[in-house]
Amino acid sequence: MRVLIAEDDPVSCRLLELSLAQWDYQTVVVTDGAEAWKVLQQEDCPRLAILDWMMPHMDGSQICRELRKRTEQHYVYVILLTSKAEKDDLVEGLEAGADDYLIKPFNRDELKARLRSGARIVELQQQLIDAREALREQATYDSLTGALNRGAILELLQRELARSNREGSSLCLAIADVDHFKSINDTHGHLVGDAVLREAIQRLRSKIRPYDSIGRYGGEEFLIVTSNGNATGALNMAERLRASIADKPFETKEGIITVTVSLGVAIRKGAITAETLIRFADSALYRAKHGGRNRVEVASGNDAEATLT
Repeated sequence: MRVLIAEDDPVSCRLLELSLAQWDYQTVVVTDGAEAWKVLQQEDCPRLAILDWMMPHMDGSQICRELRKRTEQHYVYVILLTSKAEKDDLVEGLEAGADDYLIKPFNRDELKARLRSGARIVELQQQLIDAREALREQATYDSLTGALNRGAILELLQRELARSNREGSSLCLAIADVDHFKSINDTHGHLVGDAVLREAIQRLRSKIRPYDSIGRYGGEEFLIVTSNGNATGALNMAERLRASIADKPFETKEGIITVTVSLGVAIRKGAITAETLIRFADSALYRAKHGGRNRVEVASGNDAEATLT
């Protein structure tokens, strides 16, 4: 684990550095407060810091106060090194944001024990961060395909549609459905079906822009949210998506499989809800399916009328 040592006394600094090296810590050494603060502002800064209380330019308690103002970065565990032994002084340092303290001249065994305690705190915090991120991943992404899950893509659609309605900007929604997917599962097994869905998502994602979004709507259906705002642009985008699936057979453990998708596309025209836009796209998808599959249909006025009756 990396440890920042900020100490302007050469003898004390060298003793700290040698001791930590003996205990297998990696050290970053500075000799004034301004340099210490510069290091601690870096994204990959050490998570443990030993700060001398009295240093040129910026003292240890000032650094603690600045550190504790931040909430967006990893926690830095701070041990204040001080010659001040009065309880009021120590309370002042702890209230400034220090986690622990050592009184000069420090005892090596005490320093080792306090560093070990700090390392445990830092490791526990990292475990909590990792667990939180894992939960966020589970709540956001589909475990099979890696695409946004149903809840996440619908939430994104609501947000983008609200922005589009507010700004009068363009928005397009496409629903892609893998043709005859039940037959793939029945003929080749569900493991092959899962592999087809994963490969399909990779191909579809490769044909949309970085700022467009794709999510698994359910089963073998996917929603694509994009800013293609006119019929021509939306149709061209959907045709690229269709071709990305149909133009190259899928290689699976059960052999080569031909896979196609049908797409229904709807474009925002005037203020509209997400539910209505999805119904328009779904109606267009229905026409694509019943028109022979492996094709694209863009929602028309007839689709709108059909979904509203």
